[in-house]
Amino acid sequence: MFLGTHTPRLDDKGRLILPAKFRDELAGGVVITKGQERCLYVFPTPEFQRIAEQLRAQPMTHKAARAYSRVFFASAHDEVPDKQGRVTIPAHLRAYAALDRDLVVIGASTRVEIWDRVAWETYLAESEDDFADIEEGVLPGGL
Repeated sequence: MFLGTHTPRLDDKGRLILPAKFRDELAGGVVITKGQERCLYVFPTPEFQRIAEQLRAQPMTHKAARAYSRVFFASAHDEVPDKQGRVTIPAHLRAYAALDRDLVVIGASTRVEIWDRVAWETYLAESEDDFADIEEGVLPGGL
C-alpha cells in the first residue's frame, strides 16, 4: 500500500526519483498514465494489468468505457526504474499534468500520484473543507 506525501524535483531530463519507501514495490516495473484532476497515475505493473482486465471486461458497446480505455491506454508509458529509483516521465504526460520542476508525489493506496506542486496545493485548499462531509458518503457508517 502506498502512503504519504513526498516533494521530489524533476530533473532536466524529465526524470523523477521515486520516494525511497515506494521503490521496492515499484522496482519490477511501473506504468505511468493520465489520471483524474490533471495528475499522473503510477501503477506497479501487476496493478495496471488488473485494471486492464477490468476494462477489457466491459462491453465494446459501452461508450464511456471505450472513451476511458482509449485515453488510459494511449497515454500509458511502461518502464522499469533504474538503479537509483528514477523513472522518465514522457513529455506528453509532463504537459498533461503541467509538471514543472517542483512536484508532489502521494501514496494513494494501490497507486502513486504525481502532481505539480502548485496544482496539488490548490487541489488540497479546495478539497480539505469538504473532507469531513465526503467521508460519510465514501465510507457508509463512518470509520
